Amino acid sequence: MLLLKGEVLLFPADVPASIAKIPDDVINEKYVRGEIRIVTEQARYPLSTIASIVESPTYRLSPEYQRRHRWTRNQQSRLIESLIMNVPIPPIFLYEYDYSKYEVMDGLQRLTAIHAFYRDEFSLADLTQWPELNGRTYSALPEKVREGIDRRYLSSVILLKETARNEEDALRLKQMVFERINSGGARLTPQETRNAIYDGPLNRLCIRLSKSQPLCRLWGLPLPDAQELDGGSPPEERLENDDFRRMEDVELVLRFFAFRQKRTLHKSTVPLSAYLDSYLYHGNGFDQDTLQGLECIFIDTIQLVEDVFGERSFWLYRQRRGNWSWLERPTTTIYDSLMAVASQHLDKAQLIRNKAQILRDRIESFYRENYDTFEGRNVNPSALIARESALEKFLIDTIKTA
Repeated sequence: MLLLKGEVLLFPADVPASIAKIPDDVINEKYVRGEIRIVTEQARYPLSTIASIVESPTYRLSPEYQRRHRWTRNQQSRLIESLIMNVPIPPIFLYEYDYSKYEVMDGLQRLTAIHAFYRDEFSLADLTQWPELNGRTYSALPEKVREGIDRRYLSSVILLKETARNEEDALRLKQMVFERINSGGARLTPQETRNAIYDGPLNRLCIRLSKSQPLCRLWGLPLPDAQELDGGSPPEERLENDDFRRMEDVELVLRFFAFRQKRTLHKSTVPLSAYLDSYLYHGNGFDQDTLQGLECIFIDTIQLVEDVFGERSFWLYRQRRGNWSWLERPTTTIYDSLMAVASQHLDKAQLIRNKAQILRDRIESFYRENYDTFEGRNVNPSALIARESALEKFLIDTIKTA
């Protein structure tokens, strides 16, 4: 695999710690030293101040920080109805990444819902206990109801900066806490957790490239609108798409970058998800030139693949009950291998495009002959090498002989 200058990463495989029995006196000493002890404080925010907090540069409240917005207007309305009735609301969790500067670890949906309501950005809907308030914005509420809401508070638990001794320790502790406070609700996907914990230049590049039209088309995702491309909220049809909500599109971009060094960095004993974690963490240190180079490679590769293979680019031609047909949805098995091979032949892009129809005509026969290689989801290095080698030979033989 030809890599960019500055792209090469070196990091050790993640090896599980020994679980050998440790004497009680050693455990007690570790506890006294406070090696793994969270330093917190609590705070209460009047609801009337939440809007200014959300808009403050002191708080990191990017919609990309945790999950893509999932709450509907009805869900936001039910939160406001609970506040009207003074139903206890779980606290939000903040992480002090610098002195008096905070990231939201849990509670983004609650904060943004309250902010939107106080800014009259939506009207209440589907209320069950206060249906007479349906259709009302904050400003249009009866005076006493509005004053009652203003008296409510939102509690918070703040993980203080002194919890961690250094940046690496902070990252580890933040990941542990984030996963535990989110374990009781809707289960986070690996990419959602990755996005929250390993935010940085490479992560933001993956998010931006996930909006590329060829990727969206080939993965069956609704296209972003102008507002989203300009940094605004995604359109409703994207929010309703399961792959988009789970950030699988962002993981696809990360996989493309990480698989460029998978053969040298990913050990077969390490789960793929852990490898992607490590790659993103270390890749966030790429310099700007390397990031720009990776961006160009991804854009050129995904466009080349779409131009040549069309909507079936990442489909598998498979056998079921003796019959051959296309699996009419994209698979990572094909995506990972085809993107890796295509990225290595961008210098022949025009020649490959000229042979597009011949490549399409022959691809069914190729999958028939190599079905054992592509069937299943094996991501071990040996399986990856076999798939890439087969596709490489198919591509080179076709453009040379056709």
